[in-house]
Parts: sequence; structure tokens; C-alpha cells
Amino acid sequence: MPIPTDADLNAQAAALGQRLQQASLQLVTAESCSGGWIAKSMTDIAGSSAFFDCGMVVYSYEAKQRLLGVRAQTLEQFGAVSRETVLEMVAGALINSGAGIAVAVTGIAGPGGGSADKPVGSVWIGWKRRGGYARAELFHFDGDRDAIRRQTVAAALCGIDEQL
Repeated sequence: MPIPTDADLNAQAAALGQRLQQASLQLVTAESCSGGWIAKSMTDIAGSSAFFDCGMVVYSYEAKQRLLGVRAQTLEQFGAVSRETVLEMVAGALINSGAGIAVAVTGIAGPGGGSADKPVGSVWIGWKRRGGYARAELFHFDGDRDAIRRQTVAAALCGIDEQL
């Protein structure tokens, strides 16, 4: 995947905003490794209050638990960068917002923090519509911290679009 530019992300977010508005849905984000970049991309669009509810940046275990209801047992057993955690994050984002669709991301953007099991560039993304089933996918992105985060945002936005 080529590294998305600011212009690429802006165009992707603008198109997604129109689709969310057409579907009468608002988005909530729960972000760890992307640090709020998905929310930033969506709110860079004029009129985003029509399709964006709120965003939560949750780096620590405590924030994931307090703001999203991720269970301590899940974090202890599977770690923050896991399918189980991202599914609890995306469900908690919907529970704690007025949005109709959610995206959650957790991963290792680097340069450190990776392991043999979870190398730098490992990112779990989860999507869920209110009343629907959650979907999660593991990505392995290449590049430096900025490149990994840009690819995360692009993949997250693409997955939201697929949920519509």
C-alpha cells in the first residue's frame, strides 16, 4: 500500500463524510496508535458535526478500561494489541456515544515496542454499526511511525466505508 498523503486522507475523509451523512449516521472513534488522527481527518471536513459524534484517544490500559469498558482480564490475557481488545474497544465506543457506527484501532506504530509475536506495524482495526456485528482485521504496515499511522487511518476509513 502506498503511503497516503494528507491530500489522500482528506479526500477519503470527505467522501466518507458524505456517505455517512447520506446514511444519517454519526461516527465515533476509539484510537490508540493513531493518536486521534482518524478523528482529525474526519473533523478537518467543514460541516463534520453532521456525521461525527466524538473521538477517544486511549493509550493506557486504564483509559481503555475507564472510557471504553475494556476488561482488565482481556488486556492481561491478550494485551492491548489484540483482536479481543479492539472488539471490546469498538463496542465500548458505541455504548459510550450517540454514534451509529464506530471504528477502533490499537497497534504498534514504533519505532520501539514490537516483539516477535507483534512486530512494529501490527495494527488491529475494528468496526461496528449499532445493533450489528463487530468486525476486526489485523494489518501489518511498513515504514516509520508516521507511515504506519497514515496507513492505519486510511485502512480505518476504508473499513468504515465498507460497513456502510
